[in-house]
Amino acid sequence: MKPALLATLLLTTACLNPVVNAADAKPAPDRKIVFKTIGDVSLSLHVFEPPADQTTTPRPAIVFFFGGGWVGGSPSQFYGQSRAIADRGMVAICAEYRVRKTHGTSPKECVADGKSAIRYVRKHAAELGIDPNRIAAGGGSAGGHVAAATAMVADFDDPNDDPTISCRPDALVLFNPVFDNGPDGYGYDRVKDYWQAISPLHRLNKQSPPTIVFLGTKDKLIPASTGKAYAAKMKELGVRCDLHLYEGEGHGFFNKGDAYEDTQAKTIAFLESLGYLS
Repeated sequence: MKPALLATLLLTTACLNPVVNAADAKPAPDRKIVFKTIGDVSLSLHVFEPPADQTTTPRPAIVFFFGGGWVGGSPSQFYGQSRAIADRGMVAICAEYRVRKTHGTSPKECVADGKSAIRYVRKHAAELGIDPNRIAAGGGSAGGHVAAATAMVADFDDPNDDPTISCRPDALVLFNPVFDNGPDGYGYDRVKDYWQAISPLHRLNKQSPPTIVFLGTKDKLIPASTGKAYAAKMKELGVRCDLHLYEGEGHGFFNKGDAYEDTQAKTIAFLESLGYLS
């Protein structure tokens, strides 16, 4: 083969097989568990287990909710973070929930499914090897809203859920979260009839769990001022809120590159500070 032709073939192969960074890699969950069935719709938890040699139980856990504007999205969004956290000793779970594009649902059903997921994990903590008093929730964008809502929102419980089992997570890890749904916030047009009941910013209280928030200063959907207002309200209530602003970054910045690595490192440090990781 002529050198020029060989070089062309090698270049083409390289273009067809680009190097995948850690944020783009999609490790597979160790198992999936159906936690809720609504008619012919089954919702599953995608579970990432710690290494077999880490046998200390019960272990803390984190449940992630994907972003997508309550319209679409996939649990695989947080597969990378879940694998990394599981490798450090926590059980990490990516939860499915109903969305408008697939199921014709509203944000109310997203919150209901999020609450069901936390309740399932807490109810089945013993068989999952999980400490029911150390269950965190996390998510990005609308998934961040779902995570925060499981902690702050009193309404929108699924009527089939057992209300005696708490859906409130013990900590929150939020990536550019949709936590202001008021008249000047995100998604108001879709929740205007009940926005005060579903907006986490407007439901904060002294029982709100310790929280870490990641937000870009150039986010066109979630202004940095919203993150600052959320953190300030938490401080007033005497509740921990670590707000990390990323200069010049837009919505979804945490999914790739240096920001992915940095937000992951800060998440690990936050969980360590709570005693969830050592």
